[in-house]
Parts: sequence; structure tokens; C-alpha cells
Amino acid sequence: MRTVPKRKAGQAMVEYIIIVVVVAVAALVIFGMFGDTIKKKMGGAIDELEGDSSGSDAVRSSKTYLEDLGD
Repeated sequence: MRTVPKRKAGQAMVEYIIIVVVVAVAALVIFGMFGDTIKKKMGGAIDELEGDSSGSDAVRSSKTYLEDLGD
């Protein structure tokens, strides 16, 4: 009769580490390829959320709003 090796826990840990490394490398590649697009999209979203602060007292930027809360 054959005995089962007792290294299954170590083998499973190595498999999980390999999976994490593959996912991390894939994320780096994707961010490298689409980095400029992601920056543009995030910049546009931030500008939209901040609002128009071109002289209108009714619409204030988030920075000004937060500064006024501190006073």
C-alpha cells in the first residue's frame, strides 16, 4: 500500500503564491497598456465632480467647501 505524501499544505501554498504573482503581473501589464486612458478618465471624473468654479458663488469647488467647514 502506498502512503500519501504529507506535503499537500506546502504545495497548496505555492500554488496560491503562483496565482497571486500571475494576477499581479497581469494587472501591471493592463495598467501599463491602458495607463494613459485611465488617467484621462479619472481626471475627467474628478473635474465633473468638482464642478464649475469659474466665478459663480453658487457652485464651489470641493477644496473651498472643505476649507470653509474647518473654520
